[in-house]
Parts: sequence; C-alpha cells; structure tokens
Amino acid sequence: MKKSLILLFCLLSMGIVWSQNNVEVHAIKLSGDVPNGKIIINKTVEQDIEASIHRKNKIKLYPNVEFQTLEGFGGAFNEIGGEALMSLPQELQDQVITNLFGLNQGAALVFNRTAVGASDFGIDAYSYAEKADDFKMKHFSIEREETTVIPYLQKAFKANPDLKLFASPWSPPAWMKYSGLMDRGEEFPEKNKLKDEPKIYEAYALYFSKYIQAYAQKGIDVDRLIIQNENDANTKYPSNDMSVAQMNKLVKSYLRPQFEKDNIDTEIWAGTFRSYGRLDALEIAANEDYRNLYDGIGIQYTSGIYIQQTKDVFPEVNLMHTEGNCDDGKNNWKQASNRLREIANYINRGVPNYCYWNMILNETTESGWDWKQNSLINIDRNTKQVTYNPDYAVIGFMSLYLVPGAKRIANFSRADLISIKYEGKIYILIQNTKDKAQAYECQIENGEGIKVEIPSNSLAVVILNI
Repeated sequence: MKKSLILLFCLLSMGIVWSQNNVEVHAIKLSGDVPNGKIIINKTVEQDIEASIHRKNKIKLYPNVEFQTLEGFGGAFNEIGGEALMSLPQELQDQVITNLFGLNQGAALVFNRTAVGASDFGIDAYSYAEKADDFKMKHFSIEREETTVIPYLQKAFKANPDLKLFASPWSPPAWMKYSGLMDRGEEFPEKNKLKDEPKIYEAYALYFSKYIQAYAQKGIDVDRLIIQNENDANTKYPSNDMSVAQMNKLVKSYLRPQFEKDNIDTEIWAGTFRSYGRLDALEIAANEDYRNLYDGIGIQYTSGIYIQQTKDVFPEVNLMHTEGNCDDGKNNWKQASNRLREIANYINRGVPNYCYWNMILNETTESGWDWKQNSLINIDRNTKQVTYNPDYAVIGFMSLYLVPGAKRIANFSRADLISIKYEGKIYILIQNTKDKAQAYECQIENGEGIKVEIPSNSLAVVILNI
C-alpha cells in the first residue's frame, strides 16, 4: 500500500494520473465481412495476465513528450465513385455517406481529397476548359461534374459541415501542354509538360481561381490547393511533369497574385511529391526562397528517411499526407493488414494526417485507363449492392482514435505502433498478426507496468487513463 501511494504521488507530481483499474482494449478481427459498414469492435477491460512479456511487447510511454497535433483521416473523391454512388436509390446513398462521413459513425472521415478535373479515376480525361486557347476562361465550366463528383461532395458536407478538403490537378487542360494531351504522357514524356509561356501561366492561375470560386458556389469549400499531383509522373492516365522551378514560377508570379486579386484564402501547397527518382520536397524545404512560397508540402509514397530529412532541413515545415497505397483491386485482409505500418511511417515522422485513396469504386474496381485499385467501398451499379471492404474496417477503426486535436506522444517500442493522447486518455494503436493472442505490457514513464492481451489476428487500441 505504501509503495502504491508513493507511486501515485510521483505520478501526480509529473502531472500524470494513471488508474491501473481503468484500462480497455478495443479490437477488430482482420478477417470476415464488414456488414453494412458497421465496424465490429470487441472490448475488454484489464485482465490478470500471468504470461511473461517479450521485450518487443513492452511499451514505455512518455505523455509529457508531445509531437504534432493530428488533423485526422480522409479519402479521395473521384468521378467513377460519384457515378457509382448516384446509381443507388436515395436511401442507400444516404447510408453510404453516413458510413463514410457521419459524425461519430462509421469511418468518420474528416480531411479528404478531390481532383481538379480528371484524376486517373475519372471516367476519361477532361478539364474545365476544353476550348483551346481560352486564355480568359470564357468557356470555363464544371458542368460535367454536376451529376457525379459535386453531389458526392455536397452529401459529404451535409453529413459533416466541418469536413476539410484539399484538391490537386492530375493535368492542366490539354491545350496548355506541349503534347496537347492530358493523358498518354508515357508516349510523349518530353512534351508532357505545361508550356513555359506567360500567357499559359496567366490562364492556368485564372483556371485555379475559377475552380475554387465555382466550387464555393456549390457549397464546397476547398481549404488547400496542391499544385500538381505526382509532378514527376509521365503516365497513360492524366499527368504532368512539372519541375520545382516551374512550380515556383507559377505560384510566385501568377497564382498567388491571382488569388490575392480574387480574395481567395485557399492555402497553396507544394506537391504532391514522391521519393521516386527525385527529391523535390527536400529541394523546396532546403531553400528558404522556395519554401516561403507555400503554406506546406504534400507527400505520398515517401520513404521515412526522406520525410525525416525534409524536417531536418526545415523543422517548421507543414507536411500533409495526400494518397495511401492503392494496391490492385483485390481488396483482401492481407492488404488491409499492412495499413497500420503504412500509416505509422507518416504519423511517427510528424505528418499530422492520413489520406486513403479511392473511397468508392464501382463493381469493376477499374479506372478509365483499365487498371484496378482498392477502395473502401465497391458499388455494383447493376445490382445496387454495396460492399464494404477490409480497408474500410481498418481505416474506420483507426480514424475513431487518431482524431483531429489528438497529440502524438513519445513511446519506446516498435516502429509499427502509434501512441497519442486525447482528452485525458492515452491511445496505443497496435496490431497482432499472430494466430495466438499476445500479451503486452504498457508503462507510463517510470510507473508500474500493466499487462494487456491483444487478440489473435487483430488490430487493437489500448486505452489508458492519465
């Protein structure tokens, strides 16, 4: 008893109160169906566990050592998903939207992405300025999206008016490029570029301004604009190879002045950058003149070492995750089981959010360019069947705990574990891929350890009071 009182006094003096008798484990099995978008969570409280703890299963937590504040989870809107959603009767549409964006329901996605014109999951290539040499944007129109992407977005904002949205183009309008094409960049890589001409830059800046304003008129606020998706890509689907120098020129001399003229307060972000043959994010972060042009840098498919190097050269950099691994349309549990490790790569290196790729695809899982990818949900346009995939369960489960406003805290453990604190509790996201339950020991600083059991083949969160 005396020992317990001394421990409690030490914890109180450090600003930490830990009740060993109030510990929970929430877990989902990494197998089975995901019925009607319901995330089936099994909950247990502290148990008497006599098993010895392997050193790899000992987790030491430091809640007073704080890192970034989280901005939450999200996913990407696209034309194919919007068309599939609109094929459903109204009741099913509302159910899908609630399961994706409803407050405290389903996946509760809060920080999402959309494309400026066609992405690789547009039905085909399109822009909002199809008439060649329309430098004044007299024929600018978002009409094509008024039956697909726009109602999809409007329904999401109705479900959660506080939803955050960022956008990026896959390609400028075809006539603004040397190739005269939005897609087929792999055939003409030397010409898959924005023309380096003042009148083209002026037109493209106006194009972005018109887009932000047209969406606002539809009740859709774009919080952040990222200049170019995968600026190093030359692909069969829409793409545009844009150097850092050209991106800087566009933003400094044309886009920022246009936004100021039109009183647009949408943030301008560099990216989206990969670590794929070049280190454009690092190049911008390391150059004070470059980085001052942007509100932050968007990254995807980026190795942890390059994320860390970007923060090393510019510790105050604002980073954002922009696209999760898209896989191959198999939508199986093995793929979903890799999500925690993928997300930890970003969160544990200071990135405040995670953005899944396609939230909804149709029954084919295919893009307009005949390649298959995973999605949270598949909708069969013919049978009206809605299928919730393993990624939905995994992403939805994590988004319930890695919420906006939570603080990442230090831990001494494994790399594929995430620890945060929020509203008086510590949450530890961890995964047991073994066929047997595993015992873990959690210790807050130098306090007494507490043992918990993580079920076999499950993704779990351990919840501790502080």
